[in-house]
Amino acid sequence: MRNRIYLCLAHMSGKEMDFIKEAFDTNWVVPMGPNVNAFEKDLERFVNRREGEPSLDKKVVCLSAGTAAVHLALIACGVQPGDEVIVQSFTFCASSHPITYLGATPVFVDSEPETWNMDPDLMEEAIKDRMAKTGKKPKAIIPVALYGMPYKIDRIMEIARRYGIPVIEDGAEGFGSLFNGRSLGTFGEYGVLSFNGNKMITTSGGGALICPDEEKAREILWYATQARESYPYYQHEAIGYNYRMSNICAGIGRGQMTVVDEHIAHHRHVQELYCKYLGDVEGVTMHGNPSPEFDSNFWLCTATLDPELKIKGQENAYRQVITGAVGGAAGVTHAASTAVTDCQPNDNVEALRVALDAANIEARPLWKPMHKQPVYRNAPAYTNGVSEGLFKVGICLPAGPYVSDDDVRYITDNIKAAIV
Repeated sequence: MRNRIYLCLAHMSGKEMDFIKEAFDTNWVVPMGPNVNAFEKDLERFVNRREGEPSLDKKVVCLSAGTAAVHLALIACGVQPGDEVIVQSFTFCASSHPITYLGATPVFVDSEPETWNMDPDLMEEAIKDRMAKTGKKPKAIIPVALYGMPYKIDRIMEIARRYGIPVIEDGAEGFGSLFNGRSLGTFGEYGVLSFNGNKMITTSGGGALICPDEEKAREILWYATQARESYPYYQHEAIGYNYRMSNICAGIGRGQMTVVDEHIAHHRHVQELYCKYLGDVEGVTMHGNPSPEFDSNFWLCTATLDPELKIKGQENAYRQVITGAVGGAAGVTHAASTAVTDCQPNDNVEALRVALDAANIEARPLWKPMHKQPVYRNAPAYTNGVSEGLFKVGICLPAGPYVSDDDVRYITDNIKAAIV
């Protein structure tokens, strides 16, 4: 039996154990320390570099998760109970849940078809409508680099500046992705990074927030360390959080930074192989960079299936309730009451996922749009049908550093074999 091919797992460089041992040897087994400081400097060098331009001077604060980074960025932007925040609908829930942590309301905006990310024109329509309905502007805008693909940040920033609304870039999936040679996360007021176990690089769990300057970074660090005041005892004048990254996790991150460029190059190479092997397969279309200024890291390689494409076994799709987790590091599910919902991938997409799973290949549907999630049924949403349409026809294919050229050939051969 062939070994399981996972969707995306970060690859260890060999240096990680050196930094972890250093943490134990120096007794820095805490949520701070030399590895955290050094990892932040590594990240600053990485995100601040620009092709053919002087480096930027953004600051980075390492945190316990990308979700924590979104949460603290919202706080720094002044989001309070009763406020509204515009957020991309086509994303993972970590982009929107922190809005609700603060008692604010997410306002979901649909995607445009080129990048699959937030539609700038629809975003402006949402801003105007929320101002007319509520009498005030949304407090922030959160575009998301879906599967690593850059958003139309030039248009988003132009509109955001015109209305005076700060942009929080959710680049959790876009570490290493570029727009016009500049790192995602460095255009807006804040930029979110994630180092979960399935990201471009990993710290096991963890994230970071790209900040505009030293003063803002100190504010984020203060909130991330329980908002303690400078007294010889514990004094708190604001609510803080235990969000600082551990010195052990940062040691893993330092090792990962020694191979980050190799990881990104490999993901892009895997994307090229998928395009090569599936380019002549009728009914299967790989999603790629829409134009030269977009340079995705291809964190995950994604494809769409023509609704008319027939897959073996699709007559049995959604016949049974899933009893185990499909993807996700924790492997936790809440028992579903039915095998179907009112918004789900087409039968041929589910049939292909099942066929690949039987061949020990992990594949997943695209993210289900947030405006179609039951938990957000009452949230304002500005839609155009793009994300719902893509969710019905899209599938994610393995792309991590452990995916070899032979693996891509095996995956694409199984895709072809599954087509009737």
